[in-house]
Amino acid sequence: MFWVIGWMLFGLIVGAIARLIYPGRQSMGTFKTMLLGIGGSLLGGFVGYLLAGGSLFAGAGWIGSLLGAVAIIAISQRRHRIERHPSA
Repeated sequence: MFWVIGWMLFGLIVGAIARLIYPGRQSMGTFKTMLLGIGGSLLGGFVGYLLAGGSLFAGAGWIGSLLGAVAIIAISQRRHRIERHPSA
C-alpha cells in the first residue's frame, strides 16, 4: 500500500520538475502532473530496458524519469500544436 503513495509522491515531484524544465506553458493540474511523472518514469525505464536490459516495467530513477517526462511533454505539445495549426 505504501508503494502506491511512494509512486504518487515521486510522480508529483518528477512531473513538477519536468514542467519547470520544459519551456512554455503546460495547462495541467496536480493529478495530471503526477501522472506525467509516473509515465515519465515508466518511459525512462522502458528506454533503459531497451538499452541495457533488465526488467521491462521498472522505474528509471530520477534522471531517466525526468528525461521521460520531458519527452512526454514535448510529444504532447507537438501533437496539440499540429491539431491547432494543421498547416504548420
